[in-house]
Amino acid sequence: MQMTNSPAQGLIAQRLAEALAAFADLDASFFATVERAANLAIDSLKSGGRIYLIGNGGSAADAQHWAAELVGRFHYDHEPLDVHALTVNSSSMTALGNDFSADEVFSRQVRAHVRKGDVLVAISTSGNSSNILTAAREAKALGATVLGVTGKGGGALSSEKDCGGADLCEVAFVAPSEDTPRIQELHLFFGHCWCELIEAAFGPASK
Repeated sequence: MQMTNSPAQGLIAQRLAEALAAFADLDASFFATVERAANLAIDSLKSGGRIYLIGNGGSAADAQHWAAELVGRFHYDHEPLDVHALTVNSSSMTALGNDFSADEVFSRQVRAHVRKGDVLVAISTSGNSSNILTAAREAKALGATVLGVTGKGGGALSSEKDCGGADLCEVAFVAPSEDTPRIQELHLFFGHCWCELIEAAFGPASK
């Protein structure tokens, strides 16, 4: 990497090196994970199911971003897909947080909307966000498929099992990093690959 001209540029170079190292840590399991996550979403949509996404903070932005790509377009035109981010209704979220608890801002929406055969994409950089876990458990109990997108070793989202011994998440992408910004960058790459595979199943074969 070329020499930098200031401390600020040195910091940028350091962060770039960290990002490149995080991407280099993706192994062959990443390809299989994205493919499986996309196929589960495709199967649900083709069977009349819906896709719902949840996350906090930057992960909420990811949820809305990925939903927008599939309702709109990622690379090319396709029929709008039935994909929803449960992070967009500020009145519902603040009412649920105020009247119930922060842990229920997603789980009550899941109870209202999610049905058997749907897919819930639960995004959490730590895998331990209480409101994400509560919503994921609710979705699984309703018969939905839960996809986890996490980091920092995966947390409870990638490791928790129900009382019958089944994994909470049917599939989970655990970003190979402990650093939140790097995890978020890897999540964005996962999301773009996931959206592109889903779009390809419903749109033309080329741009």
